[in-house]
Amino acid sequence: MKLFSFFQKAEKTGSDSTIGSEEIIEGIDQSTATDEVETTLSLHPSWEVPQEQEYVFRFLSNELEPLKPNQISLSGIDIDMESANGSWLVKAFFRSSLDQEISVGSVELMLLDEEGKTLASDEFDLKELGDIPARSARPWVFTFTKDNIFAEEPPKENWKLAFNVQSMVPHKLELEQTWEDGLTAEQKEGLAKVVEGLPKLKPREVNISGFQVKQQEDGSIAASVFIRNGHSKQINIEKLPLELIDATGDLVARGSFALNPLSVKANTSKPWTFIYPKEMVQKTEPDFTRWTVRVPQ
Repeated sequence: MKLFSFFQKAEKTGSDSTIGSEEIIEGIDQSTATDEVETTLSLHPSWEVPQEQEYVFRFLSNELEPLKPNQISLSGIDIDMESANGSWLVKAFFRSSLDQEISVGSVELMLLDEEGKTLASDEFDLKELGDIPARSARPWVFTFTKDNIFAEEPPKENWKLAFNVQSMVPHKLELEQTWEDGLTAEQKEGLAKVVEGLPKLKPREVNISGFQVKQQEDGSIAASVFIRNGHSKQINIEKLPLELIDATGDLVARGSFALNPLSVKANTSKPWTFIYPKEMVQKTEPDFTRWTVRVPQ
């Protein structure tokens, strides 16, 4: 558990971000009530909170706006910066208006400024918060390390901590229309299974994973790969330099490919075939028992 950095300020500088509980939790009974829900303070059972500090928490909790039924919310409290390592300690209430106790798994959280620009993002295992009681608000600190921060200083006010709901959706296969039209249902299913078996991407990670390589009669080499997008937004690739490496670690071919551009949707892997013409091939008898493609440094 990340130990909460206790503070004395009884004021909030952040705003609220709210979603329907069904967007991040499966199998939850939905309430049919329509009345607004007041949440009550819930402290993590392992915390030992001084009485004066609990007073601050209760004051802040009582100031929160009611939620609608079946909602999950992040309500920003304030942000501290750790001078030693540049991390941002983002304090917020995790709130639930559900009528039952819940536990949430890993999800990407984004720190947004008042204009909606992403200032930081990272994946957090929300199981660390423990079981969240019904109709409650639990204070927590979310630590964004320097590598996951995209601004010089934390925002002063009107910031928001938001769920990246897309990060909860299973990573899946995306096909260009030419692939969609040209593959059989069995081939598509096979590609989808390969994608399911690949290592999980980190938030905002983009990588390339090869799955088929073939030497052509004209001396060219066709390398088929998955372009994997771990971002919460679509990426567009206009040009991609790629090196083909065989099992011995030798450079087999090198080329730069114009893609005009190639789009890859958020949280998907798209197959693509790159053809290295004969003049790009530097090793005529490669060992393709294992192989990889990489972007040259």
